Amino acid sequence: MPRFMTIFAIAACYFIFAILLNSVGTVILQSINSFDISKPIASSLEGFKDLSIAFVSFAIAAFVPRVGYKLAMMAALILVAAVCALTPLFADFMMIQILFACIGTAFALIKVSVYSIVGQLSDDTKSHASLLNTIEGIFMLGVLSGYWLFSGFIDAEAPHSLRWMEVYYWLAGFTVLTALAVLFSPIKKAPKAELTRPLIDDFIEMIKLTYRPLVLVFVLSIFFYVLIEQGIGTWLPTFNNEILHLPLDVSIQITSIFAAAIAIGRLLAGQVLRFMNWYKFLNICLIFMAILMLLCLPMANAVQNAGQISTISSVFDAPLAAYLLPLVGILMAPIYPVINSVMLSSLEKALHAPMTGLIVVFSALGGTTGSIITGIVFESFGGQRAFYLSLIPMALIAITLFLFKRSTGRISPFSSRDIEEAA
Repeated sequence: MPRFMTIFAIAACYFIFAILLNSVGTVILQSINSFDISKPIASSLEGFKDLSIAFVSFAIAAFVPRVGYKLAMMAALILVAAVCALTPLFADFMMIQILFACIGTAFALIKVSVYSIVGQLSDDTKSHASLLNTIEGIFMLGVLSGYWLFSGFIDAEAPHSLRWMEVYYWLAGFTVLTALAVLFSPIKKAPKAELTRPLIDDFIEMIKLTYRPLVLVFVLSIFFYVLIEQGIGTWLPTFNNEILHLPLDVSIQITSIFAAAIAIGRLLAGQVLRFMNWYKFLNICLIFMAILMLLCLPMANAVQNAGQISTISSVFDAPLAAYLLPLVGILMAPIYPVINSVMLSSLEKALHAPMTGLIVVFSALGGTTGSIITGIVFESFGGQRAFYLSLIPMALIAITLFLFKRSTGRISPFSSRDIEEAA
């Protein structure tokens, strides 16, 4: 029972933060409508979220074991609950920026704590991978739930209404309940052995890694991948609304296909990679990603040129392009976990922690850059050109993968467990 209570508490934390973190695309769309701001300004929310995660992960992550995982998680949850409750009261864009900065800060504490607690609850590699994948699976369930939760508070007939912000009262309540679950769970303190390594040593080790050509190519691959994923994922609700003329609530609901596609893609990849080497597989994925984009965007252009479609009232009425475009998630899904797996398995275990730090930093930078660039192009040249722009980082990933493969010299097949652990 104590073990179950701990697992329930950390899973609940991941579920609520999945909703909060992945609501950024929905909130950008609603902020544009409700506060009459430009797309580049709205895209700053991605930076407030991602950069706070990266900064806090390294600024105070080493202190989390010292103050205790339970206390760190409680502090993160109370912070988010308080800001969620205040957001509808102030109801302006600056408050939403503060909200996402707090969400990013809190998630950094949650992630460090959860990963450490999973290690405490696991006796071997197999049980660790199993539990971590269960937690990550619950995270994806939270992502999917978040789109539908937010859409329930959106009035498609009044796009400028602020009623959608009432969802944060509910999220504040859910976060308080999660904090109570953490409070009453028997989470252990970190072993004394984990408290001996100074923060500065971890930071120096991370900097040293960047001098390795293999690591440099790897972080560029991570950067370009997240640039594509966040650029598409963040702006897909706006694309559905402005280009495909879907109502606000339907635009958000149908974006959930993108999250589901990523989850399905990673599950399928684990099976395919039993029989195919990773380099060939990822190049096939990139080629079909480009083909799918080149097929879907002209279809979206035809819908846009046809004018407003007033008959759409649910996801079942949406045009074919609205369903096909999110399916790019199936093809892009394996890239991130596979290259992480290749990289980490190429390093000695002592370097895994600083390497994970670099992954967090460059993922954050790629996500922020992708969102901002897509927002600027979307504002200036339209949604089609903004999404066509993703073909450039796809080509760059193909180049970095070639260099990466040549540096590692590893093109052997992975087992599904390798991919599941990396995902």
